[in-house]
Amino acid sequence: MQVQDDTRPYDSINVTPMLDLAYVLLVVFILMTTASVQGLTVNMPKPSNKPSTEKHELKVVQVMADGALLLNGAAISMADLERQLADARARDPKMSVAIKGDARTHYAKVVAVIDLCNKLEVGMGLVTSRIGT
Repeated sequence: MQVQDDTRPYDSINVTPMLDLAYVLLVVFILMTTASVQGLTVNMPKPSNKPSTEKHELKVVQVMADGALLLNGAAISMADLERQLADARARDPKMSVAIKGDARTHYAKVVAVIDLCNKLEVGMGLVTSRIGT
């Protein structure tokens, strides 16, 4: 019996396992990239370059730290606020309300004012300030 001694070096490298790994990594990269792009679609309003010539009534409602309500700087109860906003809406259907909530107040008080504006179908906005100002 004769044993063959084949000690020649290999001429080529089998690259099939490396290609399989590269394809798997490519597929994982594609899946992870498309998964991170998904989210909510939001249509932002477009700004208008035309100045508004219409003047509508604006009421400012402040929710103080202790939960007290101010309408244009004057103290008011929730029932009176509802009555005054309903009267203002009857005079001007496009009137709006700016809501300023103190940072130390309970959020439920601000939500109550927002719910009131929704109930009366009054346009509203939340007044914010820049961080650090």
